[in-house]
Amino acid sequence: MPPALSTLVADRLREMITRGVLAPGERLKEAELAESMAVSRGPVREAISILERDGLIESQRHRGARVITLTFDDIEEVYSLRLAIERLAMERCAARIDDAALARMDDVIARMKALAEGDDHVALDLEFHDLVYAGADHARLRRTWSLLRSQVSMFLNARLDRDHFRASAWSEHAELRDVLAKGDPEAAAAAIERHIGWTLRRIRETRAADPDTPATGPLSGPGPQGKTGL
Repeated sequence: MPPALSTLVADRLREMITRGVLAPGERLKEAELAESMAVSRGPVREAISILERDGLIESQRHRGARVITLTFDDIEEVYSLRLAIERLAMERCAARIDDAALARMDDVIARMKALAEGDDHVALDLEFHDLVYAGADHARLRRTWSLLRSQVSMFLNARLDRDHFRASAWSEHAELRDVLAKGDPEAAAAAIERHIGWTLRRIRETRAADPDTPATGPLSGPGPQGKTGL
């Protein structure tokens, strides 16, 4: 059975939001969106409800629906939760990894290495982490990640260090792949702490130093040992 039209519209809007085509705080006008997508207003209205549940859109009485604006509170919540669930995912994946899963990771890493300017680097980053969650073999853990994934994508696309990411992401994810291949859950948990844990610390340090600083820009650039924190 093909997906409902509202689901297709939601997928398109999700991509527009996470990639910054629809900017944080931008008002969503049902009539204009319906016309641009050649659909009626009903599927658009249903799609907005879906994305509101996903945490990408907020609706206010008499003010309509708007794309969320990521505050420090939002990003700290997203990354503290991401770090907690990704530790578990890495531990479980390391205990269950097989050659087929490693081959899929190798394919993503190869595509990362071949990235050119303008390519969708965030999509490949998240595709790699999707494989980690799939390898963890934990249905509730995957559902939790699916609820968080769009907000992680939105944050990553808002960051300013894309050139550094293109240069180093493939090697960082190759390190994660190699740790998983060893089948050591403790080493896998430590690896993901190095990979994204510094971002959470940087969020807290930056917020404490200057609460008025924009919530994405100061996190740009390499972290400890050159890590991107993606």
